[in-house]
Amino acid sequence: MDWKYLLTSYKGRINRTKFWAGVAVVMAIMGAYAALLRTLGLNGLDASSHFTRFLARSASTFVFGLAVYYIALAVFAKRWHDRGKTGWWSLIAIVPVIGCVWILVELGILEGDRGANQYGPDPLA
Repeated sequence: MDWKYLLTSYKGRINRTKFWAGVAVVMAIMGAYAALLRTLGLNGLDASSHFTRFLARSASTFVFGLAVYYIALAVFAKRWHDRGKTGWWSLIAIVPVIGCVWILVELGILEGDRGANQYGPDPLA
C-alpha cells in the first residue's frame, strides 16, 4: 500500500479497505498526540493555567489539527471519488448526526462504482 498517496493525495480512488486503513491511521495519530500531551503534562489545561503552557498546548493542537484534517480529507475525497462523487461531499459532516451517519454509510459500508469513472480506474480491478 502506498501510504504517502493514501494520506496526502486528493486524486484518484480507494476502496473500503484502504479507507478504513486511513481512518485507523488518523485515529492512531490522534491517540499518540493525546498521549504526548498527557506525558508532557499539557492535557486538561484551561485558560486559568499557566499562560505559557496553555499557549503551547493551544498552538500545537491547532497545527496538529490542521495536519489531521488534511489527512482525513484526503482519505475521504478519494473514497467519495470511488463512489462517483466529488470530495466536496465531505462537507455533509457539518450537518449534526445525519452528516456523520451519511459519511459512515457512504464511505465505510457501500461499495464503490464498478469500472472506471471520471476520477480514475476501479481500485479493485
